[in-house]
Amino acid sequence: MGFMRHLRLIFNVIAIVAVLIAAKFAVHALHLEFLTLDTLFSSVVAGAIFILGFLLTSTLPDFKEAEHLPAQIRTSLEGIHDDIAGFAAREPRIDMKRLRAMLTGIVSAIEKGLGPEGHHAHLEDAMARADALSPFIAELDGFGMANNYVVRLRNLQDALRRSIYRISYIQKIEFVPSANALIQSLVVAVIFLLLCLRTDGSWGTYLIFGFVSYLFVFAIHLIAVFQQPFRQGEHSVDKVSLYLLREFAAKLNGAR
Repeated sequence: MGFMRHLRLIFNVIAIVAVLIAAKFAVHALHLEFLTLDTLFSSVVAGAIFILGFLLTSTLPDFKEAEHLPAQIRTSLEGIHDDIAGFAAREPRIDMKRLRAMLTGIVSAIEKGLGPEGHHAHLEDAMARADALSPFIAELDGFGMANNYVVRLRNLQDALRRSIYRISYIQKIEFVPSANALIQSLVVAVIFLLLCLRTDGSWGTYLIFGFVSYLFVFAIHLIAVFQQPFRQGEHSVDKVSLYLLREFAAKLNGAR
């Protein structure tokens, strides 16, 4: 399945490149090429590639951080569940079904907020469900749970909130909007210059044009992925998976 998704992405990019190659062929056939190859032109292309690489490197840390967030959320949820379950073994007044429903509700809210319905960025419901754990933890204090365990539960809740807030921020905030505009304008400008560059019309020139176009088009795709790494519900091989949270929800549902 993953291999097919890789092929789908490659074919999508190749389809765009094929359209650009056809445009290059038409421009050459109509004698609309007016630029002559010189050292300045190659410097422009090399400079554009350098800037693209620099900006991609700048956005990569956020994507790497995003890959750690699902594990951090699950660690917090597991800690909250296990600590309360241990206390509930000797305190029958604790409603474990209610707790499990609250924890699985947080997972469902995260998936929904990061899916198409939430435009991949709206986690307000997940935040509200995480906040709803506060009254439940306060009840445990009234049932006689040791203060150090109550403090630990509140710390786990804060860690859960922090991870959800971070995901929301990454998904909503565009990394340096002016830099994104620069990248898009650079790609368009370089492809336009390549289209207008005088060539001999050989197959070799079209292959080189296609290779350079493939590089720039794929760079645009990577930047879009880095800006919103959590895009649930899409057939993308680059999105950050939430399988750890789904497994946690399935485990709790099986324990009911």
